Amino acid sequence: MAPDPRSETLKDLAGLALELAPEAGVHAMALPGLKVIRSDGRTLPTHAVYQPSLCLVLQGAKEVVMNGQAFRFETGRFLVVSIDLPITSQVLAASPRKPFLCLALDLDPDMVFGLLQGLGEGPVPDRPERGIHLSEGTADLLDAFLRLLRCLGDPADAAVLGPLLRREITYRLLRTDYGPVVRQLGVAGSRIQRIAKAVARLRERFDEPLRIEELARMVHMSPSSFHKHFKQITTLSPLQFQKELRLQEARRLLRVDGLDAATAAFRVGYESPSHFSREYARHFGLPPISDLRASGGEAGA
Repeated sequence: MAPDPRSETLKDLAGLALELAPEAGVHAMALPGLKVIRSDGRTLPTHAVYQPSLCLVLQGAKEVVMNGQAFRFETGRFLVVSIDLPITSQVLAASPRKPFLCLALDLDPDMVFGLLQGLGEGPVPDRPERGIHLSEGTADLLDAFLRLLRCLGDPADAAVLGPLLRREITYRLLRTDYGPVVRQLGVAGSRIQRIAKAVARLRERFDEPLRIEELARMVHMSPSSFHKHFKQITTLSPLQFQKELRLQEARRLLRVDGLDAATAAFRVGYESPSHFSREYARHFGLPPISDLRASGGEAGA
């Protein structure tokens, strides 16, 4: 049996990533929108809102969970997020000798639009599909990433070739089985763009009462159609999405800004601190004060 040609490419990618990320953390590269992520051990679950991006694992394994559904991606697999989504992630396989390594590249709707114009293809099917996808990295996609990492070693190459290689990677992604959904990022008025607009409004005003009719009117949908497509793409209802945003921000306020639970609850839009504490415990596994202590912080004053 012939060896998988991708294995050597992945080995080369991991070697370059180690040079670019000499220690654990998230390392921004010279090319805007590109990061190298390194972890030297298993991590606790982390809650964050993922923006449209392509994440390629070069070494190790990670699990992401969205609305109770788990996706495990490991060496050679990529995760595509096509809309802002609240996600829980955890590194499962990593060690100091063999750290977890991942490349994260933001997806640019304007670049997708330009590629679609250049390809001259017909209308893009406007099918509402889930905004997260897991697949195997193709040889062409991995090769483009390898050339991208190599060019980062020279500032002139990074400045000239970096944007071209980012464009090639986006093109290669359009040619994968998830291409039709990525294409919708570049089509004005597509369902995914309209839902993305509603998500952006929710992120701006998550602390305000939810008004489905107003959101639906903003994206030119009926309330029932809006609710249906929102859940198809994000797997969450608008109310569940808002709750995720509120709880994530409340946790940040507790851990980073040092607010007490009641103040954090009111700040993110809850009217009842007891209701907030129940939902917080249901989501994070511990009530606010216990969760803060478990993280090494002080209980709020």
